[in-house]
Amino acid sequence: MKKIIFVLPLLFSLQLINAQKDPNAKKILDGVSAKVKAMTALTGNFTIKSFTSKGKPNGTKSGTISLKGNKYTLKQGSTEIICDGAKTYSFDGAKTVTVAPAEDGNKTLTPQKILSGNYDKDFTYKLISTTGNFSEIELKPTDSRKNFQKVNIFVDKTKGLITKAKLLDKSNNQMEFVFTNINSKTVLADANFVFNKNKYPKDVEILD
Repeated sequence: MKKIIFVLPLLFSLQLINAQKDPNAKKILDGVSAKVKAMTALTGNFTIKSFTSKGKPNGTKSGTISLKGNKYTLKQGSTEIICDGAKTYSFDGAKTVTVAPAEDGNKTLTPQKILSGNYDKDFTYKLISTTGNFSEIELKPTDSRKNFQKVNIFVDKTKGLITKAKLLDKSNNQMEFVFTNINSKTVLADANFVFNKNKYPKDVEILD
């Protein structure tokens, strides 16, 4: 499950900076971000398909996601990640829970971050296409320590939400995220995002 959580200089000319912060892409991203922030909560399903650098399929994983403000849960099989806004608890599906500050996730990319549409501080972006039912936007991290080269997101024009993303890591492997059954009218209690040791095996080890 951890592998799911991935992946200017001022001397540049104004023209280049504008190209890296495409206003047309920003307008779409701002719309997604505003819509997500206006939601009380959100639930949905996700599927992640991975491919080798040569394009060969390398497995598929599916799971569920729940969001409420800066809190979220991700479940995939027996594994689970809970973020209460301050800390992230990652259960490996067996007997170990790893605890880390929520801000450590800034170095990675999660389905939660993809859905939020809030990329202004961490990425340069440009609009690639508006053909068909989606607007495709290419994002490149400004921090070279990120473990991926770029991610292309697809914004559903009708829903105003990101429903698909394609990520290219530094080894040229690819991951494709697809979000389905998104429910933006759900009601979730804060208790859903609180780590409860009693839900896990009695001999679970907590590493923090």
